[in-house]
Amino acid sequence: MSLSDEKNTSNSKSLDDLSKMVSLCKRRGFVFQSSEIYGGINACWDYGPLGVELKLNVKRAWWNAMTRRPDIEGLDAAILMAPMVWKASGHVDGFTDPLVDCKKCRNRFRADQIDVSKNCPNCGGELTAPRNFNLMFKTFMGPVEEDASIVYLRPETAQGIYVNFLNVQVASRRKLPFGIAQIGKAFRNEITPGNFIFRTREFEQMEMQYFVKPGADDEWMEKWKAWRLDWYLKYGFKKSNLRYHQHKEGELAHYAKSAFDIQYQFPFGWQELEGIHNRTNFDLGRHQEFSKKNLEYFEEATKEKFIPYIIETSAGCDRSLLATLCDAYREEGTGEDLRVVLGFHPELAPIKVAFLPLSKKEELSAPTQRLQEEFIDEMKSQYDEASSIGKRYRRQDEIGTPLCVTFDFDSLNDKKVTVRHRDTMAQDRVDMTQLKEYIKAKLKSF
Repeated sequence: MSLSDEKNTSNSKSLDDLSKMVSLCKRRGFVFQSSEIYGGINACWDYGPLGVELKLNVKRAWWNAMTRRPDIEGLDAAILMAPMVWKASGHVDGFTDPLVDCKKCRNRFRADQIDVSKNCPNCGGELTAPRNFNLMFKTFMGPVEEDASIVYLRPETAQGIYVNFLNVQVASRRKLPFGIAQIGKAFRNEITPGNFIFRTREFEQMEMQYFVKPGADDEWMEKWKAWRLDWYLKYGFKKSNLRYHQHKEGELAHYAKSAFDIQYQFPFGWQELEGIHNRTNFDLGRHQEFSKKNLEYFEEATKEKFIPYIIETSAGCDRSLLATLCDAYREEGTGEDLRVVLGFHPELAPIKVAFLPLSKKEELSAPTQRLQEEFIDEMKSQYDEASSIGKRYRRQDEIGTPLCVTFDFDSLNDKKVTVRHRDTMAQDRVDMTQLKEYIKAKLKSF
């Protein structure tokens, strides 16, 4: 029976308050406030020991889903790019949010998120007239700021893919359709960041741009919509927490023929998790215009030349991680019997297995540590000998460890250990010579 089949969550409670997750993330080492000892810096976060493992696992799962396909290549483009890239893309002139300030309390708001005909929602003071605020961070390239040229921290990773379209296509000898995938940092000077790591000023994107022949774009759009939703379901997301949101005429970007968001039901409401967009040939067309470089694709079979259409899948890594945490969270029992569990899919779990001696005595701790050493090259594990075995199980439940291995006094004689399952708390007695195969099989059968 698989771990997913064994789950017993009929009496469990899902996450209903984001503050619980914020507290858990700090307490257990998933996410810390950036520069906390100096009072912190707004909307910037550091990933702790467990958080960085979880984030790497989310990225690895996405990367494998993309680049193990025979029709997708990988890329890692530079953060700093020629300023004309952002002029061509429209970011210099159009990447803005409408901004208003309160003349009394000095709070700042996005004008499209409040009723600007009324007073300040914070104190009732008078608001300034809306003005556009560019979200890109500026910096300078050169030894002396006065003589240096202005460059921007990229607000998205997609443009690095577009300007490398021809390089990748020629180097890999690709024929359409094919895609280019990239994971990388992006930066936006958000006016109203918030909801923990959901909207931040420094974040990572997981984007794939799929280049297709005009006329085939609608078909590929439908395929990628289905594939991307299936990816979340594969990793254990509750189907009831996922939905599509179609961009209507008023919210459709000027470059897009159609656009859909995969939304997730966070504790603070339905929000975008990933966007799937039909960007037409806008991006390559603009870069061809501004760079004067021919970016047309020549189709040998038909002898046609054309600028490819692009189907984009754009996911926020930090948002995906937050959704993974929220979806995995559950509470079982109440009061002193409360058990908090992060029911991660094993591929995403930061720690795959914990090794626990029944007591701190050397006769138990030493062989438990030797047993853990056998798994060093296989998977991320953790050793814990502090507190009672029950409290240690609870600690591992709270960080999402699928399996715990307990070495007790009987283990010294029968050469067996107890394997305890996170989701059911069921325990199996397993021969140590078969432990590695047992653990691997259970993790794969989820």
